[in-house]
Order: sequence, then C-alpha cells, then structure tokens
Amino acid sequence: MLAAIQGYCLGGAIDLIAACDMRYAAEDAQFSIKEIDIGMAADVGTLQRLPRIIGDGMLRELAYTGRAFGAEEARGMGLVNRVYSDTASLLDGVMGIAREIAGKSPIAITGTKEMISYMRDHRIDDGLEYVATWNAAMLQPTDLRVAMAAHMSKQKPEFLD
Repeated sequence: MLAAIQGYCLGGAIDLIAACDMRYAAEDAQFSIKEIDIGMAADVGTLQRLPRIIGDGMLRELAYTGRAFGAEEARGMGLVNRVYSDTASLLDGVMGIAREIAGKSPIAITGTKEMISYMRDHRIDDGLEYVATWNAAMLQPTDLRVAMAAHMSKQKPEFLD
C-alpha cells in the first residue's frame, strides 16, 4: 500500500500512513502525533508501527511532545521515502511507482511483502527457511518464463494476475 501525503497528516492520519508499505509527501505536508495534546495515547497503530519505521527515540520525542514537523524532516527520519515539490508531482510520482510495482509478477510482490513482514519478528535463519519454503510452494514457472523472455527481448513482461 502506498500513501501520498499532502497538507496536514495529524493523529489518526499518522496511524493510517504507518500501516502503509511506503509513504511519499508533497513539500507542504505537515505531520504531528497530536493525541498527546488531547490527553490520550495514540491508539490505532502509531505507537506500535512507527518504532520500526523511524526508530524508538524519534518516536518517543514526537509522541511525548506532539510537535509538528515537515516533509523534509519526515524524509530524514525515514517516515517518507521521497518528497515532491507539489501535489501534482506527488500524485504523478506515486502513480508511476504504483504502475511499476503493478507490472511485476503478483506472486513475487506478495511473496516479497510477506518475507519483509515475517522478518520483523524472526531470526535470519528462520527467514531463509521460510522464503525457501514459500518459493518452493508459490514459484510460478509461467512468471519465470515471462520474465526471462521479456528480459532477453528487452521488453516489458506481462504477468497474469
């Protein structure tokens, strides 16, 4: 899931983007974990997901203070992948990334996402065993043939869904 952020991204919006795989922002984006300012702890994923995205210390600072920060600071801490100059270029850029991902083998994207998620809570040797099992069960010979033929002919592959 991709998030394209423009304008204010406060409180519950932070919960939402923290659940996304990748986040992109326009230069005008402003972020804040505002729940602290209304007397509550963020409760729908911010405190659980953001330590893995921006680190424990940065999360604590932002969650305890509620301070606002801009798109460039968000990029610097790893909350967003890229910053675009305006909303139009943000949407063009994110849609381009989405098209690029959509052009890949669906089973390969699903497997990659599954392996990344699995590795959050497992050791490397467990992850290697899991990916070997996954690939043995899910590897699609058709996708491999399509990918190899496209590569050899310098064309874009067309995968079945």
